[in-house]
Amino acid sequence: MSEITMYGAEWCGDCRRSQRLLNELGVEYSYINIEEVPGAADKVVEINGGTQSIPVVMFSDGTHLTEPSDPDLRKKLESLGLI
Repeated sequence: MSEITMYGAEWCGDCRRSQRLLNELGVEYSYINIEEVPGAADKVVEINGGTQSIPVVMFSDGTHLTEPSDPDLRKKLESLGLI
């Protein structure tokens, strides 16, 4: 199982940007399209405390980042020893 799960949608520019960074860094992740997976959009709202902001990047340490900048996402990956 991947240490990272990303919730997003194909139309979301921030989602594409975060995916691009993960791919460039060679980090494995599971991708959940909130428009295709039943209940995924509700899970995003739950994680975000009532808002449906994406992407949401979940980590194996139980933390998450919502709409992370590339530097913030990179810093988190470094802290987990994934890059």
